[in-house]
Amino acid sequence: MALIAQNHLQYIIEVAVIIQIAIFFLLNLGPLSLNLVLLVAMIVSAGFALMFGVDALFLFIPGFTHSEFTHPYGPLALLAVVTIMAALPIMKESGINTRSLKIYMYGIIVFITIAGGLMHRSFLLLWLLGLFIGFFIISKSFRQKSVFTVKRITLVVVAAIIGFGSLELFSRVLEMSILSPLLRISRIENFSVPSIKMVIQNATLTGHQLGSCYWQDACQGGSDGYISLPMALVTLFGLPFPLFYGILVTKKDVIDYMLPGIFGMAFDFGYLFLIFLLGWCIFVMYLGFTILRKYRKKRENGDKSCLGREALLIGSLTAFITQATMGLFLMNRSINGTALLTFIILGALIVGHIVTLKK
Repeated sequence: MALIAQNHLQYIIEVAVIIQIAIFFLLNLGPLSLNLVLLVAMIVSAGFALMFGVDALFLFIPGFTHSEFTHPYGPLALLAVVTIMAALPIMKESGINTRSLKIYMYGIIVFITIAGGLMHRSFLLLWLLGLFIGFFIISKSFRQKSVFTVKRITLVVVAAIIGFGSLELFSRVLEMSILSPLLRISRIENFSVPSIKMVIQNATLTGHQLGSCYWQDACQGGSDGYISLPMALVTLFGLPFPLFYGILVTKKDVIDYMLPGIFGMAFDFGYLFLIFLLGWCIFVMYLGFTILRKYRKKRENGDKSCLGREALLIGSLTAFITQATMGLFLMNRSINGTALLTFIILGALIVGHIVTLKK
């Protein structure tokens, strides 16, 4: 009975431990060759491109509902694309012609940018930020010229302005307010202040004041479902945790959509857990870059045994840093629900590199 989670926080920790153990075995089932990693990354990126494209298409077809896959799976798409980006210089050093792979990669990037941007402005920001971070890590890892040139920074800013401006124009021409970035900004502006007050006035070291959440008298004072794993994963085992269903989701939006994740974590799990989470994120990033330097040293010394692991680690680090930045400091929804499961997987993919089974 002691191993059965009693609330959302315990369940999240247990699932995170199980996933980490599984990743340890997954990364060591066989040699992670560059060809294998590249093949999987190409398949995964194409799969997410198709998923995002169909979902965006449903916005314009009457009678179909969209599923907003970009929130939970956007970082995984970023992982796949940046892994391909990291494989390119490795293959180039080996004298392999990468022209066709570059065409494939840029095609996927453009398609996901358009389809994902139509679905969510927050995804467009995550995507552009992630690509920029990916270029930076790759340039440092392969001792290339810095990506922070005036030309590239200008191109990123212009691309962001064009992307958000196009969405606003489309929303007005097609009379589809769901596409409007300005509408989303105004919603956050109108609801964020009362949401911040709710957190500051009621958050404690280990949760929140009893009765301050939506459940009121049934409030547990912490782990009340504002931060949770996917609902299906909770109901699968019949766990009696509070969940937000149907119209009640609007009550969850006070924390989930209108505030950065640090406020959501502080309200539902307390300031102590927030400090632990921030420390954990810093540790994972430090560990990832430390291992990446070891992989680079091996590659530069002529050891090709870790090329696939290096490309995968660069993709994982990029996606983890980007999702942590977006979810914790901009929008909680980018690190909640299914997105929280994605975040756990990304962290596990980085930490998983500390274990390597000897042949």
